Amino acid sequence: MKSYAARRAALIKQMQDKHGGIAILPTAPEVMRNRDADYPYRHDSYFYYLSGFDEPEAVIVLVAGEKNQAILFCREKNLEREIWDGYRYGPEAAREAFGFDAAYPISALDTEMPKLMANTPALFYALGSDRRLDKQVQGWLQAVRMQSRAGVVAPSIVHDVHVLLDEMRLVKDEEEIAIMKRAAAISSEAHRRAMMTCRPGLREYHLEAELLHEFRRNGSQYPAYGSIVATGANACVLHYRASNAEIKDGDLVLIDAGCELDSYASDITRTFPANGRFSGPQKALYELVLAAQAAAITEARPGKRFMDGHNAAVRVLAQGMLDTGLLDKDKVGSVDDVISKGAYQQFYMHRTGHWLGMDVHDVGEYREASVLQGEKPWRVLQPGMVLTVEPGIYVRPDPGVPEQFWHIGIRIEDDALVTESGCDIITAAAPKTVAEIEAVMKH
Repeated sequence: MKSYAARRAALIKQMQDKHGGIAILPTAPEVMRNRDADYPYRHDSYFYYLSGFDEPEAVIVLVAGEKNQAILFCREKNLEREIWDGYRYGPEAAREAFGFDAAYPISALDTEMPKLMANTPALFYALGSDRRLDKQVQGWLQAVRMQSRAGVVAPSIVHDVHVLLDEMRLVKDEEEIAIMKRAAAISSEAHRRAMMTCRPGLREYHLEAELLHEFRRNGSQYPAYGSIVATGANACVLHYRASNAEIKDGDLVLIDAGCELDSYASDITRTFPANGRFSGPQKALYELVLAAQAAAITEARPGKRFMDGHNAAVRVLAQGMLDTGLLDKDKVGSVDDVISKGAYQQFYMHRTGHWLGMDVHDVGEYREASVLQGEKPWRVLQPGMVLTVEPGIYVRPDPGVPEQFWHIGIRIEDDALVTESGCDIITAAAPKTVAEIEAVMKH
């Protein structure tokens, strides 16, 4: 609870630095899957970051003014609904449990908000994020403006509250890091389990089931995203979803999967041979991607820029593409030519990483915000940031490409916590080298 209250206080301080105002942050709505069945409920990350409260139909309101306030609007106690849906805190219990200054029923939102917004200079709200709430906010503003002849002033400035929170969320505190390390450990074991289970004749969904079992068995509430389990040519589809393709002898299997634990994501990709032994061409490309990842990881340290790791990985991959004959030197030229002309993008078309946190593609600008004109430089890494490092190579059939490499898709992804002296690969327990993978798959 202390961390949530401290985050609210930190946001209020930023609001005061902008001359005060009122912030409005809703949680996510419940969503119907079909007929009477809802999708499993997952709260909004911004809302949870400031509250720790995971019930639907709730809104946080922060007031930065002469008297600072943190207010929660939530569902009232309803013993009959609790028989069907489970426990509800209700406003008073939620106020006490989660450290708010005040709490009201969610049904009181339209009554209370015009009062709270009156005579506040600015509104801190993410316009366009919630169409239904946007309409309510417009109504509250109009209600305040209607009191102008009585001397009541409505907010005249709107700040995107998500921009302030993105900066806060980008650097993780000790509590967040501990959760992310545990999520990484669970996901690492899930990948190990999938490798040990895999054999030709199974289908992609069999391995997905092993992942989900390991996630849930160790306390993870959900997968952090839809698991990718792709065999053979399917591995060349970047956002492929685990399906029913048969895993065949001689194929590689690419698994991109991670669990969510206590609202924090992990994100791991491993690629391994279905029969437990890499072929010559598979091993050559696998070790190329592994070397590219090692080069990128070296750049994941304080003072380096976000894209430095990507650039390092691209140089290793580009040279490897020339060395293996994926790219014809006579046609594309030197490694510098391959990079400057983007010829490597035939086989590697995505960035080498992204921020990781409460969302698998977490919030935070990738470029510096201070430059007003021209191209902004890439963000400088600092301790507490968490990012993925995930180079890959994807070879589709093409007349100019050696046939021995056709249909090989490889990605290797780990989660890197930037530390004072470098980075900590928190997913290192997932087998990664050729020797480690082949040893695990013997059992």
